[in-house]
Amino acid sequence: MIPFSYVRAHDAAEALRMASAMPQAKYLGGGTNLVDLMRESIERPASLVDVTGLPAGIEELPGGGLLIGAAVRNTALASHAIVRKRYPVLARAIVAGASAQIRNMATVGGNILQRTRCTYFYDADGAHCNKHRPGEGCDAQDGFHRNHAILGASQHCVATHPSDMCVALVALDAVVHLRGANGERTLPLAQLHRLPGDRPDIETELGPGELISAVEIPALPWATRSSYRKVRDRASYAFALVSVAAALDLDEGGKVRDVRIALGGVAHKPWRATEAEDALRGQPADAECFRRAAEAALQHAQPLRDNGFKVELARRTIAAVLSELAELPAKETA
Repeated sequence: MIPFSYVRAHDAAEALRMASAMPQAKYLGGGTNLVDLMRESIERPASLVDVTGLPAGIEELPGGGLLIGAAVRNTALASHAIVRKRYPVLARAIVAGASAQIRNMATVGGNILQRTRCTYFYDADGAHCNKHRPGEGCDAQDGFHRNHAILGASQHCVATHPSDMCVALVALDAVVHLRGANGERTLPLAQLHRLPGDRPDIETELGPGELISAVEIPALPWATRSSYRKVRDRASYAFALVSVAAALDLDEGGKVRDVRIALGGVAHKPWRATEAEDALRGQPADAECFRRAAEAALQHAQPLRDNGFKVELARRTIAAVLSELAELPAKETA
């Protein structure tokens, strides 16, 4: 690990001043990802600005939404009474995402900005990786890519975003509040992370020194009927092969009035399955419609040599989660 300076900010304005005055500065939340990357010499900041002292509250907004401070710990968010009652998909995603020890340390802002767990990305000196050196190539294309992307990838990068929490937040239409040298702005979380294109080293739409200050979840009364399912190689701590976050609103006749679906483990960013949503609205909440929606969600999948199984796995997981939310009998979901 290279030497670095360390300062602790007490509020967002101070964090921005410190970061602008320090060369190659990075914001430090819980450190559960950044510190690992520094140990591997993948991240080499000259300065760290600790932002864990920023407001860490969860505020109920007029109309029923929530404003979540970026410094809120994952454990606190998952266990919050309003989150568990109104947004169960979010609580379940966070609990599925990591061990209790990591959840106790990790912050909401840090979770959003965690970087890929691609084997070649972590081999900064021995592998070809366009995230480290644009134009060098991507060893994952012909190497070990079982866990990699089947949607939205490019010849320059096939890595996936590892967050579970972000998948649920994208399904809930969450918005990030940002602060930077040019003031404050908001951005839908679904637009924060970039697809790789020809510049996979540019991972987000954040400007230089810009800081996530909070995440807002709009009121969505029917999100009480929501869930998260993570399919992984083992039940203990592991990243998703495929994950599905969904919320379902049914009318009195059993038709889909509205729906939200997002996928994890399949793309460079949390993937909003808008084509599946469009296929479901106004349709009967039955197994056949759920299967057609799942087909729509994966119609543009481009699997690699060893991860083609993810296509059918994602289809089945989407259908299973929707069937669970619609409370279909088991014989109808088989």
